[in-house]
Amino acid sequence: ARRGALLRANARYFSGAGPYGKVMATPEEALEASGITSGNKVLVGGFGLCGIPMGCIQALNKTNINALTVVSNNCGVDEWGLGILLESKKIKRMISSYVGENAEFERQYLTGELEVELTPQGTLAERLRAGGAGIPAFFTPTAYGTVIMDGGFPIKYKNGGKGVEIASEPRESREFNGRGYIMEHAITGDVGLVKAAKADTYGNLYFNGTARNFNPECGMAAKFTIAEVEEIVDVGELKPEDIHLPGVYINAIVKMDVEKKIERVTVRKANAEESKGSLGRREKIVRRAALELKHGMNVNLGIGMPTLASNYLPEGVHVMLQSENGLLGMGPYPLEGEEHPDLINAGKETVTTLPGSSIFSSGESFAMIRGSHIDVTVLGALEVAENGDLANWVIPGKMVKGMGGAMDLVSCGSRVVVTMDHCSKKGDPKLLKSCSLPLTGKGIVDMIITDMAVFEVDKEKGELVLIEVAEGVTVDDVAAKTEAKFRVSDDVKPMLST
Repeated sequence: ARRGALLRANARYFSGAGPYGKVMATPEEALEASGITSGNKVLVGGFGLCGIPMGCIQALNKTNINALTVVSNNCGVDEWGLGILLESKKIKRMISSYVGENAEFERQYLTGELEVELTPQGTLAERLRAGGAGIPAFFTPTAYGTVIMDGGFPIKYKNGGKGVEIASEPRESREFNGRGYIMEHAITGDVGLVKAAKADTYGNLYFNGTARNFNPECGMAAKFTIAEVEEIVDVGELKPEDIHLPGVYINAIVKMDVEKKIERVTVRKANAEESKGSLGRREKIVRRAALELKHGMNVNLGIGMPTLASNYLPEGVHVMLQSENGLLGMGPYPLEGEEHPDLINAGKETVTTLPGSSIFSSGESFAMIRGSHIDVTVLGALEVAENGDLANWVIPGKMVKGMGGAMDLVSCGSRVVVTMDHCSKKGDPKLLKSCSLPLTGKGIVDMIITDMAVFEVDKEKGELVLIEVAEGVTVDDVAAKTEAKFRVSDDVKPMLST
């Protein structure tokens, strides 16, 4: 009885009326309490449009505050998410991993209107986590041997995009146990904006589905964090084991009912039959890639064509698909009408979970990647060199998508399989003697699967080995379309398929 009375008294003490009350009536009130001002650094949770604090973003957009440095994985889309702050010219610098399909983001960067510090996704999550944990810097293998390590990549172009006004600084590098690492500094911010499904009046947070993503890390690393939530409950109503971010990190709570948009609604039809007939170019590639996925593996499939490989797993083969936005055990697309804005993959597509699935934050997602717990990574490429160098994230001055999680995935020591067209749309080879574009990773590719052939990479000799050719393709055809040096296996086979 005494314990029950103490718990009830404690619940009253931590209610909105108590001395630790954090519940505020409006996002405007919360922003005012934060002391946010022009020139501040703001940490914003979310991945694509999933788990974004849209109500707080809209409230911030109505103020006269500008010249902000915003730290977030990406910058929403045109006219939604952080995209509205871009359009209002309130952002001076973005620190993010992915530009994606936000045309205004790319335009402002390439014309010199916006500073952009592109950072590998896992490094970004760890820099935020380190900031919240009081760790000033750390060493990571991600981006070793790339322009991130060397410095000199444009942060800000001159007006009109002609010439570089601000370039990135080189990173300190060291070797540990024979492996190269670079040093990254922690990120902290003045104000954090996060989105959760539930909060109690102390600020303990519960996130729904993959809406967790970067929210815990952003909440931890800010001096003053505002939690935008869908529901507020009394202290004690959330089980301690169900709390994803403790209230010690939260300074203000605002309940809001804001539309949750889905960037890419992807669904499947019930009882859909597999298409018959000859294999298309992309299907040939992904069917071959599926053979690299062995029973029991933990696998990360990159955005686009690699994602399709899971549709063609051989009978009896079951793998756990990892999505770097915080999901292990990703299932198929949902049935039409069952899609949910809080459950997406790294390509911002709606997905489902499977028995045995788990959901976690971006920081933990990249801990399992960086810690070599993912067996195989399958991803696309713009260029691959004969020594296994990979370039797939930027064409300087022309196309900027960002590296996303690719640099983390290819540097973790797992097997890396590249799926790609053999030639560009202009007919130019994409398998080269050396990459002309900024690298994603140095000497990290193990296998290349194209519409013409399959190569293994002999890293000791720094050359490709042709092991399979597609139907109707000869070795001479492959040689005519390949700049990279390669040798022909003694046992070249027709391209395998599931």
